Amino acid sequence: MPIKITISNQESISDKDIKIIESSFSEIPLKEILIGLKFAKNRWRAKDAGTLKVGRKSIIQKEIHSVTPEQANWRLKNWKLMIANYRRRGYSYPTISRIKKVLLKISNKD
Repeated sequence: MPIKITISNQESISDKDIKIIESSFSEIPLKEILIGLKFAKNRWRAKDAGTLKVGRKSIIQKEIHSVTPEQANWRLKNWKLMIANYRRRGYSYPTISRIKKVLLKISNKD
C-alpha cells in the first residue's frame, strides 16, 4: 500500500536525495527505518543541546593529530601535567592511557 510522506525542510531537497529516500523506503523494513530515525533524532537533540559525547577514537585522533616526535616526547616527560589537563576535559583514564600509547609510538619513530 503506497504511503505519501511530506517533508518540510528549510533546506532544498535535490532529486538525488528524493531517490535515496524512496529507495531506502522500498528496500529497508519500516521497523528498521523507524529505529534509525529515532537514533538520528536522539543524536540530533544531544548535539543541539551540547551533550553529545564524542567517541573515544575521535578523541584520541583529535589529541594526537599532527603531533611531532618532539611534542610527543615533551608530553611524555610532563605526563602528570597532561593527565591533569585530560581529566579537566573529562577524559576517562582508559582514554588517557590510549593517548599515551599512541604518543609512545610517535616518540619512538624519532
